[in-house]
Amino acid sequence: MKNAFDKKVRLCRFSEGDLVLKTVSQALKDNRGKWGLNYEGPFVVKKAFSGGALMLANMDDEELPSPVNSDVVKRYYA
Repeated sequence: MKNAFDKKVRLCRFSEGDLVLKTVSQALKDNRGKWGLNYEGPFVVKKAFSGGALMLANMDDEELPSPVNSDVVKRYYA
């Protein structure tokens, strides 16, 4: 059963210079409820580590203070 599941899983690999959207943290969501934003960005990947962590920067080249996990971002197509 595990092998059948693993065939369908596609790894999402990010490289430097990719544009991504980051999910809004549950702690930072505003009071608009279901009408609030789910993603913020776009951000540029400055550095991608082997464990799946990403260093992100704004479009103005200001880096975020801490790395984020690759499961909270999705690719942004401009």
